[in-house]
Amino acid sequence: DSRCRRPTMGLLKGIDPLLSADLLFILRSMGHGDSLCICDCNFPAFEVSGKTTSQRLVHVGGADLPQVVNAVCSVMPLDFFIEDPALHMAPQAGVSMPPLGTAVIADAQAAVSQHCPGMQIKGVERFEFYERARKCFAVVQTLERRPYGNVILTKGVVGPDGKDLKP
Repeated sequence: DSRCRRPTMGLLKGIDPLLSADLLFILRSMGHGDSLCICDCNFPAFEVSGKTTSQRLVHVGGADLPQVVNAVCSVMPLDFFIEDPALHMAPQAGVSMPPLGTAVIADAQAAVSQHCPGMQIKGVERFEFYERARKCFAVVQTLERRPYGNVILTKGVVGPDGKDLKP
């Protein structure tokens, strides 16, 4: 019986279905210079989100980090006017990046590059990353299970031509 089926959310044309109403609201509420933390499932997202500007945490179930980065970058401009608009978590001194960490960051880089050619995701030491994440606008938690699958993206400006504004 169709009345017993779980309701599904409607889709919008041209909008990645991973971008829920809550996530779109956050992205639209952010101003240029605001940052968004997109993190893996092991990140202390609840604690960190409680210290962000909006104190908002959005869970994106069924998606890994590169998928969510791709979805976010499909609608949110990145800030080409600052030195490091895209950051990833890197190990602290004396600890090596595990191969799965290298792989997830490479996949996230590919997603960013698809929308912002030439932009590089730069590494930030793990504990510094936590501090920066607490200063973000909000936190988006994915189901990414690979280690170090955490990024911070800084919102830029949509130019008159509808594209990311560049200097």
